[in-house]
Amino acid sequence: MQLTVTTGGEEIYTVDASDDLELENFKALLEFESGVPAREMTIYRDGKLLDGDKSSIGSLGIKDGDVLLLVRNAPPQVQQTRQQQQRPNSASITPNTIAGGGNTTVPTIDWGAIQVPQGGSRPSSARPQSSRGNMRENQRGSDDPATIRDLFMSNPQQLSLLKERNPRLAEALLSGSLEQFAKVLEEQRRENLERVSGRLRMLSGDPFDPEIQRQISEEIRMQNINSNMETAMEYQPESFGQVFMLYINCSVNGHPVKAFVDSGAQMTIMSAKCAERCGVTRLIDQRWAGTAVGVGTQKIIGRVHLCQIQIGSDFLPTSFSVLEDQQMDILVGLDMLKRHQCCIDLKRNLLLIGTTGTETPFLAEADLPACARLNHQGTPSGSTAQEPMQEEEDRMLAEAIARSTDEGDTSKN
Repeated sequence: MQLTVTTGGEEIYTVDASDDLELENFKALLEFESGVPAREMTIYRDGKLLDGDKSSIGSLGIKDGDVLLLVRNAPPQVQQTRQQQQRPNSASITPNTIAGGGNTTVPTIDWGAIQVPQGGSRPSSARPQSSRGNMRENQRGSDDPATIRDLFMSNPQQLSLLKERNPRLAEALLSGSLEQFAKVLEEQRRENLERVSGRLRMLSGDPFDPEIQRQISEEIRMQNINSNMETAMEYQPESFGQVFMLYINCSVNGHPVKAFVDSGAQMTIMSAKCAERCGVTRLIDQRWAGTAVGVGTQKIIGRVHLCQIQIGSDFLPTSFSVLEDQQMDILVGLDMLKRHQCCIDLKRNLLLIGTTGTETPFLAEADLPACARLNHQGTPSGSTAQEPMQEEEDRMLAEAIARSTDEGDTSKN
């Protein structure tokens, strides 16, 4: 029969055992699986202790598919020492107490009423209590958010792995707020505990239950995803790195600008702030106002029909659609790239202007503008921070479509 054994945490073992296997041999089997010595383990089934090392596990009521709890006890030497230290003083035990008579019972001693001397040497019985207290404090210290944060901050390699595998926790860690880090850490601990509890319920439930079948299917799917990710990390680790956009240095009216080269954009774009800085706002034709639709939607306040942009030693005539709320100063779109027969050479990392033969290198990461270095990977899944913006974009898109339809109907009439 197949049994599931858990230590109460994330460690779960699946073992095969026969009904006539003795309990002590079953513990030896679990010692091989878990690494816990057989003499230090206690096994529970449905909250009941399994006792009798010579009894078969079948006679103890264990059936196929049962979930057992393995608890590790202190080594026998430590238990014996504790028993000796907790044994009452012989002077306080009367002959009647140890006579062993049929109706004689061991008296209950109130150990809390015993006064521990403040001066002189401390009794030996107080040392184990202090030792156990230190063990509990060390256990609490290992789970303390401040301790965990210090461990990550003192180990750059582990911090790098945390950024890659758990960006949300890494963002909370680097924010500098211990309260935020503790909050995210506690949430992830609770989610992990719920996931383990759900897996235990799944393993102990009816395998033909539709909900159990759905959970099994989801677990298989996640295992396939994790396996695929591990293969990608081994054979294609560069796919987990961040790719920075292509920027070049240029100037408009003598003002230096970092322009984003985007062959996927239909038109060349300039932000309203950049237009004001370069002194071309007086040339904006507001009759060309509208809505730019792409990944999102933005308001077009007008168009500059003709303006020169300097790339290297070349002055190239182009036109700009001026957007009201645009992070990038200039976006070189496909219209300008085709007009000047530009070639994006990724092997040499440069932009070649075909009409003049001028070559301009793409900017290195350190030279990119601040908006190009933004990293949104740490945004929690299910966040509602972008919902108002998305609703506004949907509304503007619907208005643009309606306006376009009305203009089409008017032209037909």
